[in-house]
Amino acid sequence: MAKDVPTSRRAVLLAIFIAFGGFLFGYDMGVISGCLIMPDFIRRFGQETDGQYYLSSSRQSIIVSLLSAGTFCGAIAQAFTSDRLGRRGSILFWSAIFTVGVAIQTGTTYSLVQLVIGRYIAGLGVGSLSAIVPLYNGETAPKAIRGTILVIYQVQIISGIFLSYLLELGSHTINNSASWRIPIGLQMVWGIILLSGMFFLPESPRHLLGTGRGDEARKVIAELNGVPEDNPLVIEIVEELDFAIRAENEGGKATWLECFSTRNALWRRTINGMMLQFIQQLNGQNFYYYYGDTFFQSAGAGLSPYIIQTVLGAVSVAGTLPALYFIETWGRRKSLLLGASGQSVCALIVAVVGHTTLASTGTPTSALTARNRAGGDVVITFAIFQVFIFGTTWGPTPWVYLGESFPLRVRPKSIALGSATNWFWNFMLSFFSPRIVDQIGPMIMLVFFGMLVFGYIYVYFAIPETKGLTLEEVDELYRSGISPWRSVGWRPSEKHYHHEAHEKRASEFVENA
Repeated sequence: MAKDVPTSRRAVLLAIFIAFGGFLFGYDMGVISGCLIMPDFIRRFGQETDGQYYLSSSRQSIIVSLLSAGTFCGAIAQAFTSDRLGRRGSILFWSAIFTVGVAIQTGTTYSLVQLVIGRYIAGLGVGSLSAIVPLYNGETAPKAIRGTILVIYQVQIISGIFLSYLLELGSHTINNSASWRIPIGLQMVWGIILLSGMFFLPESPRHLLGTGRGDEARKVIAELNGVPEDNPLVIEIVEELDFAIRAENEGGKATWLECFSTRNALWRRTINGMMLQFIQQLNGQNFYYYYGDTFFQSAGAGLSPYIIQTVLGAVSVAGTLPALYFIETWGRRKSLLLGASGQSVCALIVAVVGHTTLASTGTPTSALTARNRAGGDVVITFAIFQVFIFGTTWGPTPWVYLGESFPLRVRPKSIALGSATNWFWNFMLSFFSPRIVDQIGPMIMLVFFGMLVFGYIYVYFAIPETKGLTLEEVDELYRSGISPWRSVGWRPSEKHYHHEAHEKRASEFVENA
């Protein structure tokens, strides 16, 4: 954290709690993976052949992907509610929708239709929160820790995945519907926690100023920066935001098409946000999260697939924690470039070794050869490496970039487009992966390898460095027309240096108080 920028404990605690919306998504993504191989779940929602129950790849696709279909719609829908209801009111509304969807899933007995409808409704809540949380945190976080605070969203996603794995490690041994009802039903508790806590949190100061509530905005800015309301920093921030809001509103109400306007390079920013989310979803890690239990059954390790998934979840958490530091030291570009390089090597090894050494799906453990087992160990090892690298780089960074790249006028819509892109490709991945694996097995990782190579090239030529800039300075960065590969070290104009001087004086004010 920069010493010359005051921040308050309240700003950090607020960000951690709001990022709990990411926990909801992560938990749901992880919990369905384990349910797909639970005997009671398969008996209730699968198919029967010769007295044996199983979940076909098509049913797995439907069960997993309907949540993603809902998230896509929710990410778009929140653009309307976040302006009309405010950021805070919108989080309240969509948390309630999520909780209702979970209740529908938990209450089902044998109805596949009820299960997938519940997942779709829960997805509406998860998708909307995935857009509102970076929006809210990006608008409330002091710039010195904005990257770190936005990374907390990814930490919460991974923490949700890990907790779901831990719970299923214990619940999968229960011989009735409690094996899957308990981990799924607990999501209602998470939804209620977020819903209840929002009553005690402030509205975004940028939204307050945009709706003419200046006094409330000044109070929130002072609290989040840990200074009195009459501090020069508060006055400067309010003046700068007021100027930016007036300039943005001169053109009338923003439209979806304006997100792709040439004005202030909005089209570049929107495309970059969407492309980073697209590449993130096809890194390969979500394949492990959704279908890892099923995939690792064929790896022949002497461990239960639940244990392997729990290890992956722990590694994901361990990988994400360093990102809290690296996002502000490496910066956005370096994190993405290093992550794409490391993950591509892991994906290539998993594809080649898995294809040449793993036994076919359904091979009894007793029939596995030493070669099969050795290959399985290699596959699991490099899957762990890939998940760790993802957690440190490509997991949080696209969300950070999405939360800090857009002016207030189009921010809800542009972030909605980025989040919707994430969920669209999440849906495509979850729907088609089982079918692709049925045909080519571990070679599916070559698809992810190719995407990571493409991601490296795209980041190098298209993504500028935004570390340490205010949201208003990001505007100036794009307007300057500087090449992305030369953007590291770019400095804003004198106007913003003046603003930084105010911040330094404010810091001295706090230290001397």
